[in-house]
Amino acid sequence: MSLTVKLLLVAALVLSIIIPFGYYLIGEKNKKRYKRAVGTNAFFYFGTFVIASIMMFGGNTAVAADTAAAASSNATGFGYLAAALSTGLSCVGGGIAVASAASAALGAISEDSSALGKSLIFVGLAEGVCLYGLIISFMILGKL
Repeated sequence: MSLTVKLLLVAALVLSIIIPFGYYLIGEKNKKRYKRAVGTNAFFYFGTFVIASIMMFGGNTAVAADTAAAASSNATGFGYLAAALSTGLSCVGGGIAVASAASAALGAISEDSSALGKSLIFVGLAEGVCLYGLIISFMILGKL
């Protein structure tokens, strides 16, 4: 795909977000305008997605050796992506859990100081989610 086609697709995606919500933000805000803006955004986004898919998969035939090398490269790239997602998403989930558990634990400790041990267990369990995600990402990276 040439550079102009890529720039055209990026511009279409950006405009598909800017134009509908700019239309919604200017003027009276009501439910009908919001629905129209979201519908226009979805139309432009998925339309651009379909055109990009047609341009990407149509027209070019590749040699089998190039395809095998690209598949190997894609597998490695997806492995790194999987490792990053397992660490990142588990840490985001663990952070949300720690935020809820720690604030509740502080409230419980301020009322009754004997609840410290029980509340630390729940905060520790929430932090364990992050460690499990990190262990899984190390396992994935070990296979690459």
